Amino acid sequence: MIWRDGVVRGVRASWDGVAELDVEVVGGPGDERAPLAAGATVRALAYVHLVGEPVVGDRVTLSAAALARGLGTGGYAMVVALPDRLPADPPPGPGHLVKARYTPLQTMVLGVDEQESEHHETLRDADDLGGMPVVVADLHSAVPAVVAGLRTVDPDLSVAYVMTDGGALPAWFSRSLAGLREAGWQAGSVTVGQAFGGDLEAVTLHTGLLAARLVLGADVAVVVQGPGNLGTGTRWGFSGTACGEAVNAAAVLRGAPVASLRVSGADPRERHLGVSHHSLTAYGRVALAPADVVVPRFDAGTELERSLPPGLGERVREQAAGLAAPSGIHRLVEVSTSGLAEALEGSPVRLSTMGRGLAQDPAAFLAAAVAGVHAGRLARG
Repeated sequence: MIWRDGVVRGVRASWDGVAELDVEVVGGPGDERAPLAAGATVRALAYVHLVGEPVVGDRVTLSAAALARGLGTGGYAMVVALPDRLPADPPPGPGHLVKARYTPLQTMVLGVDEQESEHHETLRDADDLGGMPVVVADLHSAVPAVVAGLRTVDPDLSVAYVMTDGGALPAWFSRSLAGLREAGWQAGSVTVGQAFGGDLEAVTLHTGLLAARLVLGADVAVVVQGPGNLGTGTRWGFSGTACGEAVNAAAVLRGAPVASLRVSGADPRERHLGVSHHSLTAYGRVALAPADVVVPRFDAGTELERSLPPGLGERVREQAAGLAAPSGIHRLVEVSTSGLAEALEGSPVRLSTMGRGLAQDPAAFLAAAVAGVHAGRLARG
């Protein structure tokens, strides 16, 4: 932990559950190197449901290790407390589910599946998704692209987002989630495991999926970790291995697992070019139940698709082939990208993955969108 004291000098932006601040560093126990030297102004995030609503002039206590290390998604100073103006205690109410457990910011929520919940009876013996398509993807940036693709099939299909805890724990961190909600592109969200802040809270991915189906009434669920993929450049040391476990959960609950491939035509790292090794490992080694692996068929119908690197489509098909018979257990489903460029360009939220937008890496978003198309077709029957 790297601690700093600061003073709020401005509110940059706000969205559901979050305030983004300009904070002047005024001191701390560490050295005075940039970017955390006294007098420096840093970007900071405050989760207002946890620490209260900051205003200009408030003194804040910051946790700043990620900022000091120059991390990407997590590269903010985080407001731990407004020490001079603590929020009032919440009113007494039900719920004894503790998330971010045994950390200084552990929070108590009402789990949709716990005994005090009005939905406990619905979920107590629930065991079947009734064939609901469950789209599984690695990166949080895939979520709006999956939903955009699904909406080209039927914009009236009800979509629930189920957020696992491999990345950010608070769902509030995601601007995409807030934007999709505002646009009416999702029926609701469920945060599972240690993640929290969704419309519903659940103990496990299994009860989260059941809640998406039976409580939110979703036609399709999209299961993806929160923002902030963790990777170490090793075969197994990445948070996306949870994609394989999500396939297993969907299958055991008699859903229809749909595996979205992590694809890139712009990533400079060989292990992520074409189909990422994250997808090949998670679906090829971790998933023990068969899924529909959706492979994009890039159609050169738009300028966006014509900008793809030569031979990318063939590379993706060759890499994905190992996930199906005779060496794999999955079914490959090829889906055309025709019409998806326009759908992606109409997204109500900014599309960005690993710092690259739609124009810089269209393959990433097209590959996610075709998974949404396939899930939409399954949901329509």
